[in-house]
Order: sequence, then structure tokens, then C-alpha cells
Amino acid sequence: MPALVSEVLKGSIAEELQIDKGDEILSIDGEKMSDMIDYNFFCKSDFLTLEVKKSNGEIVVIELEKDYDDDLGIVFESAVFDRVKPCLNKCIFCFVDQQPKGLRDTLYIKDDDYRLSYLQGTYITLTNLTDKDRERIKRMHLGPFYVSVHTTNPALRVQMLRNPNAGKIMDNLKWFRKNKIPFHAQIVLCPGYNDGAELERTLNDLASLKNTVLSTAIVPVGVTQFRKENLVQVDESVAKETLQIASKFKRVCLSDEFFLLAGEKIPPAKYYGNFAQLEDGVGAIRLLIDDYKSLILPQKLSKMSKFVFAVSYAALDAFKFIAKDLNKKVKNLQIELAPVKSSYWGRNITVAGLITSEDLIAAVKDKDCESVVIPSVMLRPYSEDFLDGNNLDYVREMSGKSFVVLKNHYSIKEFIDKLYNI
Repeated sequence: MPALVSEVLKGSIAEELQIDKGDEILSIDGEKMSDMIDYNFFCKSDFLTLEVKKSNGEIVVIELEKDYDDDLGIVFESAVFDRVKPCLNKCIFCFVDQQPKGLRDTLYIKDDDYRLSYLQGTYITLTNLTDKDRERIKRMHLGPFYVSVHTTNPALRVQMLRNPNAGKIMDNLKWFRKNKIPFHAQIVLCPGYNDGAELERTLNDLASLKNTVLSTAIVPVGVTQFRKENLVQVDESVAKETLQIASKFKRVCLSDEFFLLAGEKIPPAKYYGNFAQLEDGVGAIRLLIDDYKSLILPQKLSKMSKFVFAVSYAALDAFKFIAKDLNKKVKNLQIELAPVKSSYWGRNITVAGLITSEDLIAAVKDKDCESVVIPSVMLRPYSEDFLDGNNLDYVREMSGKSFVVLKNHYSIKEFIDKLYNI
């Protein structure tokens, strides 16, 4: 993919230079770019020469002077301008491989690109890391990365990832340590494979790398009704055992599901450190609750207002607390919860990011309310599209409801701000 401009920030250098959406940045100071790493590196200069291909095909050369660290204000369609490094694994727990046909094309893309891990925090397995990649990582001292470790047992990792290169994980991680390249580790726990004694082995191996490992997140395998592999879901006993094992190690955090399954309270914020793996569901409920407690609530609304919070089952307990508290403290406000059952993926999938339009409609269509509140994580980034291809307009039409979309799905501040205008 070329370096196509998707947005130019207002008041930026790029806007002043009349660079527009749809333009392509061909080179900087005569250097071609393969990704945002190159772009950021080449832009660190007081003087730049940009070669730009306008959307009408015209090629222009722009010379500019700026402060060394000034950002040009360009947002690109992709962080990678050449071919994304594909995933070469056939993991037994891969969520992409268990999706049905008919979803958005982008949902079937499997990347395993160290550049996206560095730039966007995606997880990589290191099974396709080349000598050239290592040389660039070392030379530019890139990091931190997010690494899907799963297990450090070579034979077991080959079995789980179905890739003969998967067994070299500790060699790769030791190379990171030798070259002072930090990383965050992820373990997708699959009962009967990498739990119990195998998990303890993995955590001991990671501990041997000391502060090179910034954090370790353990998440349960997702088992949908489309899965062909015979995988076991994490249950209460596995969750309790995993909590006990993880408690022996520093900087190891479990996703919220483990605490819910084990019937344990969500830990305080200090357990999660700097919430480094929040997007993996590690600390999301704690962040939501603590953020809510910090908000200043209006005492009374000017008129009676009814809202429905459409929530995932994973976040249901947190929103029960929030709804009860709001109904008690704010006069003329009535909050009702609508837990969204995943008939599409199956009952074992309980997270908001996988809720489909039809399941949402079924949950809210019969509710009596002013608006339905949903988190933006239900939608594709920068759009109003759901996983199943329908958009929010379709949901509005089929449910007969209006919707409030909270951009920050770890906070309801936007909703509270709305109440002040009622």
C-alpha cells in the first residue's frame, strides 16, 4: 500500500503546504519509505524536500523549513506502505480462522508484522522475523513490541502454532534482552495445552529475562460456535488455578474474565501497573469503574429521561454498579441495562468488541428509552459499521431507537456530559 494521505490535521504544516486527502507521499529527501518508521525518521530534520503525487496524478516537489521535531500533521491510510508481513502460523486458537464467511474483508487479514507491533501495539509471534528485520530493529533500537508467547516449551509452541519456527521463541526473546529491546508478553490460555505446570514454566522463563519483559498478560482462549478445533473453555477451576500461579510472579496480569469466572473481585488499579495491555481486556473493568467514581454527577435533570446501556456480559457487573448509582444519585434519570446475548458467535463470547448489529437490535428493540448508549468498540474504527457488515443507520431503522456512541469505551464521561444539557 502506498503512503496515501487519509487526513490532514487542521493548522498543520501539511495543510499550509496544501497537501490533501488522497495525495501520495512518494519520498522525503529522495528516500523512499516502507512504513511510518521511515517516515518518522526522515521527518526528523530542519529542512525537508517532499515529493508528492497529487490525487489528480500531478507530481510536485515541496521544499520546507521547520523545527527539527515538528510534525507535518499527516495521517496515513496505513502505517505500512509496502506489503504487510503475513502470519505464517495456523494456531489452534486463531480467532480469524474460526470466523464464518460473509464478514468484512479486513476481518480475515492475518498480519504478523513487527512494524505494526511497534507502531500500533499489535501482537506478533516472531516466527517470521528475518535477519534483515533483526538488523533494522537493532540499528534503530525499536521497541517495545507486543509478543504472543503462549508457551516457551519449544515442542508445545510448535504444536500450538503449527509452525516449525515457533520453537525458537526463547532464542528470539534472549536476543531481545541482549540488544535491550523491551517487549510485552501475551499468553492465550488454552486448558489442556499451556495451563497449569506449562504456564508456570512459561512464566519462569519470562522471569529469567527480567526487566526486558515489561508486562505479561494472560487471556482466556475464545471459543465460538464456529470453531472446528476441540478446545476447552476456561472454567472456574482453571481460572482459580491460573490466578494462583500468576500471583507468584511480578508484572503478570490476568484479563478481567479470569476474575469474573473465578468469582473474585476485580483487583485495584495498582495491580495493572500502567495498564499496558488494556486493549487485551486486562484492566478494562477497573479503569471503567475508577473513571466513573471520579466523575462529578448532576444532582437533577430538568425532565425525566430514560436511557438504556447496551452492554456485553463481560462488563455487566460493572454497569450494574454504575446504573444503580446513577439512578440513586441523579433525580429524573432512569438507567436500564440491556445485556447483549451473542447468538451470532455463541454464548461463550461475551465481549463488546464482537457484538453484531442483529444481536444489538434484539437486545434493545423492545426497550422504552430516550436513547441507547453503546461503546465505540462495537463499531469498526472511524466508522459506524458493525462486524456483520450492517451500519448504525440500519440498527436505528430496525430498532426504532436513537443511539449515543461513547468514543472512549473505558469511560462514560461523554454520557455524563450529555446529562448536563438535559
